Amino acid sequence: MNNADYIIRPENPNDYTYIRELIVLAFENGENEASLVELIRESEHFVSGLSLVAAKNEGEIIGHILFSVIHLVTDQGIVPTLGLAPMSVKPDYQNSGIGSDLVNEGIKACRDLGCDHIFVLGHPNFYPRFGFSPTSQFGIVPPFPVPEEVFMALELKKGSLTGLQGKIEYPPAFNSVSKLIA
Repeated sequence: MNNADYIIRPENPNDYTYIRELIVLAFENGENEASLVELIRESEHFVSGLSLVAAKNEGEIIGHILFSVIHLVTDQGIVPTLGLAPMSVKPDYQNSGIGSDLVNEGIKACRDLGCDHIFVLGHPNFYPRFGFSPTSQFGIVPPFPVPEEVFMALELKKGSLTGLQGKIEYPPAFNSVSKLIA
């Protein structure tokens, strides 16, 4: 995606240090969030092309979003799906539309790869504008106790969550980082 001031593109190895710096600035527990991205990037849950950056025309990384493989555990078996986490925008650029552009481009990239659904733990006033709705309406529960309205899903293919009641399970990278936070 092109904007007058920045482009959204897949990350490349030259971006890794700048992504870490961005995440550390953007989050209260930035070191943990940055470690999460690095652990996912090194795991089998990483999907090439689903880690996107917003880069200024002179190359400065001002935003990042990551989608990776997570699992929906159902009575019928384990269903691979995607989790959106984390998404960050440099503090000086927040509330300027970059986060929305990252989410829109990320959803498009997930669709282009043929993915069925995406899950997110996020702000209930932000993600619904992209079509996300509480997982409780699909009979899907989060892996840990959170308010119902903050754990959401988006069907990329209409009806793709029908009949898939169960519980989301995050990969080990998320557990490693959550232990650092506790």
